[in-house]
Amino acid sequence: MPMLADPSQKYKPYTPLNIKDRQWPSKTFEKAPQWLSTDLRDGNQALANPMTIEQKTTFFRQLVKCGVKQIEVAYPAASDTDFNFVRGLIQNNEVPDDVWVQVLTPAREDLIKRTIDSVAGAKHAILHMYNATSPMFRDVVFRNSKEQTIELAVKHTKIVRQLTEECTAKHGTKFIYEYSPETFTQTEPEFALEICEAVKAAWGKAGLGEDRIIFNLPSTVEIGPPNHYADQIENFCTKISEREKIIVSLHPHNDRGTGTATAELGLLAGGDRVEGCLFGNGERTGNVDLVNLALNFYTQGIHPGLDFSDIQSVIDVVTQCNDLPVHPRHPYAGELVFTAFSGSHQDAIKKGFEAQKIAHAAAASEGRPSYWNMPYLPIDPADLGQNYEAVIRVNSQSGKGGIAYLIKQHLQLDLPRKLQVSFYQVIQDISDREAREMTVDDITTAFRQTYHFGGSKYKGRLALRDFKISTMSTIHVSEGSGDETADETRHFDGTVSVDGNYRVIRGDGNGPLSALLDALRTHLDIDLVIREYSEHAINDGTDSNSKAASYVELVPAGDRKSTQSWWGVGVDTDIAGSGLRAVISAVNRAIGDRVLPELKLTVGFSGRSEQADVTSAIAHSLGLFLPRRFQSSFFEVVQRYARDNGGEISYEAVTELFQKTYAFQVNSTSRKIELSSHKLEQLTEGRRQIHAEFLVSGEVKSASGIGNGPLSSVLAALQTFTDGSFSIREYSEHSIGEGADVVAASYVELIYEVAGTKKTTSWGVATDVDITTSGINAVLSAVNGLNIVFKQ
Repeated sequence: MPMLADPSQKYKPYTPLNIKDRQWPSKTFEKAPQWLSTDLRDGNQALANPMTIEQKTTFFRQLVKCGVKQIEVAYPAASDTDFNFVRGLIQNNEVPDDVWVQVLTPAREDLIKRTIDSVAGAKHAILHMYNATSPMFRDVVFRNSKEQTIELAVKHTKIVRQLTEECTAKHGTKFIYEYSPETFTQTEPEFALEICEAVKAAWGKAGLGEDRIIFNLPSTVEIGPPNHYADQIENFCTKISEREKIIVSLHPHNDRGTGTATAELGLLAGGDRVEGCLFGNGERTGNVDLVNLALNFYTQGIHPGLDFSDIQSVIDVVTQCNDLPVHPRHPYAGELVFTAFSGSHQDAIKKGFEAQKIAHAAAASEGRPSYWNMPYLPIDPADLGQNYEAVIRVNSQSGKGGIAYLIKQHLQLDLPRKLQVSFYQVIQDISDREAREMTVDDITTAFRQTYHFGGSKYKGRLALRDFKISTMSTIHVSEGSGDETADETRHFDGTVSVDGNYRVIRGDGNGPLSALLDALRTHLDIDLVIREYSEHAINDGTDSNSKAASYVELVPAGDRKSTQSWWGVGVDTDIAGSGLRAVISAVNRAIGDRVLPELKLTVGFSGRSEQADVTSAIAHSLGLFLPRRFQSSFFEVVQRYARDNGGEISYEAVTELFQKTYAFQVNSTSRKIELSSHKLEQLTEGRRQIHAEFLVSGEVKSASGIGNGPLSSVLAALQTFTDGSFSIREYSEHSIGEGADVVAASYVELIYEVAGTKKTTSWGVATDVDITTSGINAVLSAVNGLNIVFKQ
């Protein structure tokens, strides 16, 4: 059936109260009310699968932990399960001395008696009796007159008094009496007052403090707006006699979706106490949500007397026991309530955090409170044990501000606005392509991959390994004045990984970054200039761990207004290092998959490459750190090669030339002498003797020699079949690799002298897992570089 065109023909509006001088609209909150949780009674009876005793016990403990001092635990006469649960709480000492357990009973003598029996022995108990008072229930459900309805309430109130006094005398339990005119909001206001006055008189001992009687005035079913409920409460509070001896309790339901507003306006109208459930569980649309109400007070600077410092643990217990989820948009508790997807919201939050940080610092220095004042966040998530992880989440609707905020929070990078715009487009492309929300990990990973930031896992085709910046001064004489001025030029000398191969590049500029760009232009034909540069410190609170973050925007040389640009990011403990890494980051974006020219060393009179470049090439390609004299010797070899090849030599050719020259890690037919096998013996006084088999031009020769160590003993063995004399001029060694893969590298420079000829020298190099074998093979490598004269 469709909705009616004229619903007034089916539904009647509420009847407003004629209150000429309402007080509640002008009142404000000054303190929190008393709280009663009815999760274990009203909430439990609304569950498709009511809680077990174990679940109810877990829930009860959570309520106590949150600071709830009045807990309606059951309708004990309804079932043995509820009765036994209440008895278990008391007998197992689960109820703290400052907590009142409340039990519900209808106006029936046998049920009242069993209800009181359930709490016998408790220190504090609230006996809650009710009967329906509205015309619908009087006339249709129970067919009672007003007089009969009052008589029912009065009669059973007297029974409650008698039985509770007997229980107190026997077990010491202190009771408070609570009476509910059920369906209060649908009851005639004057009749509600009349029946409550009769009940109070029948109770006969309403006093002050803990002797006050509780009148619970439930919005059993919401039938009007919150202001109407407030009028009903103010009307009751104004007209009831002995108001100081009464606690007016509010029990709003949420049929119209206004349970929270109904409770708040009811409190302004004179209510002292609120009955509800955590996260609003209850019949139909639920009871008023105590968490929502309590935190509303908290955000007004009034402590509610309830503790939700770890709200997630409360959510976990409630969802586990109720088997109902908390809605993602539920106030304060939903997983999305502190989350902004909208770009404009994210930008506001980002700016809010930045401004608040400054404001709080100023307030702290002046001894003033640090007030929370944030766009879109009425409460600090940290107060509820939450973090700021989910404050900004990203999808296709998100903006650059939110993305920049997440990068700042998780990578400590405060991106320049133009970089925010650039990276925003990266995230938007991914989000649109994959049609999903982008997680923090998605965003930070995309940032690292885009800007090759954060370690070797994300490095690009170019990576800066090490560098040195030096300053060169040039003196100029000004025309006419004769004054001398000095211009300082920065010289970049560094090692860069190019597609996995280490290369030495050099360049000059008016600063470190322009010097690096000059080096890239010279060596790799990458011609870019800086359009924008910014930097900031990253400080964890200790100067020793502070770092610099740099941001660089590069554009093609000669076109500073180019619409195409590439951003880069770098972080280093050194400000120059962070800037250089930012340049490399941007260059990686610029070059993409473009083929780079082969890097070559230029050697000779006008060449830019030096001995250190050659040495570095060998170190990076073979892992060998040549002794200084060895460096000089090999550099002469390279110069001779380059002279015959147009003054240039590629890095690969340098490595091949080294291996060929020293027969290193290659099969070579040029070796005149090779070691086939050997055995070393320790002699007296530290002397060593070697027994070895050599292959001399393919012929096996056995020889022995004695020396002060392995190397001198192998030279002594060689002396047995060669003319002249050998001596070691220099020896050094180092390890290559780590752990099980480590090997020894040995370097030997030999001097060889044959009578009547000039002394000659030769370098040898070898590696082996055994340091002794490495040294011996290095000796033979050097020997093979000499023109040996063999004995006849």
